[in-house]
Amino acid sequence: MLNQSKPISVFNFKPGTCLRGKWHQRTYYIKEKLGTGAVGAVYLAKQDNNQWVALKISDKAASITSEINVLKKLAKVQGESPGPSLYEIDDWIDRRGECYPFYTMEYVQGESLDTFLNKRGRQWLGVLFPQLLEELEQLHRVGFILGDLKIENVIVTHRPIRLRFIDVGGVTLIGRSVKEYTEFYDRGYWQCGNRTADPAYDLFALAMMALRFAYPNQFGRTKEPKKYLITKLKQASPLKPYDPIFHKALLGQYQNSQEMQQDFKKRTRQLTTKRSAVQQQKRDIDWLEIVICISISVILFFLATFY
Repeated sequence: MLNQSKPISVFNFKPGTCLRGKWHQRTYYIKEKLGTGAVGAVYLAKQDNNQWVALKISDKAASITSEINVLKKLAKVQGESPGPSLYEIDDWIDRRGECYPFYTMEYVQGESLDTFLNKRGRQWLGVLFPQLLEELEQLHRVGFILGDLKIENVIVTHRPIRLRFIDVGGVTLIGRSVKEYTEFYDRGYWQCGNRTADPAYDLFALAMMALRFAYPNQFGRTKEPKKYLITKLKQASPLKPYDPIFHKALLGQYQNSQEMQQDFKKRTRQLTTKRSAVQQQKRDIDWLEIVICISISVILFFLATFY
């Protein structure tokens, strides 16, 4: 339970802490902290109906209201939302009478992108990225960009296998200044553009996600950041099949997500055709070897029998 002798912190609830909503009177039991950010903290909690949810609570009412509005916007995106579904909005009153806004959302289970790719193979980039690009296109069409798109903010779900983002704190209205970003994924940091929200900002970050996978320890900026970034891309062997696509994204040469998605699909078809040709060639060689072996065996049999 919370210590009454110290100020309450929404960032440090212990497992087993019980929260009850002021308005809807639902009870939530904290299991563990999932993460802490600039706006608040997210916890895995069990609702009183035994449903697991992600609960985000904050002492910044304006910021958390903004996130709630974004989640409502995502719910209007055509098809399945790439982000978590919003469940309930409420306030929690602590023992001192302080009021903290919170909301609950879908608890998205899965594994990190880098873990998934290391297990399944880098060819899955050609499956997961086009799918996310399609969902980003829907978000862009309703006037927003994801903003703080990074490998830590996405997760690969199973059944079906799908890439989803789990933090909407960086979502920004197109035309506004990006309000939340991480330097490594930010085109302004690499001098590849400004921080005004547009679709190309998300596409740059998507390419940086791929580079983050290729370089687990990341890398820092140099005196010529843009040139250095392109060099690192060329040296990233896991990304070779899609190098031209990521190159265009880093240089801001895509106007929208759909263009990048089409390039991915085209490249994936080329790789599939090439792979099939190689496999067919291998099968042909295998059959040729079998025929040669049989022929040699027949010749040796006749030589042994008649001579």
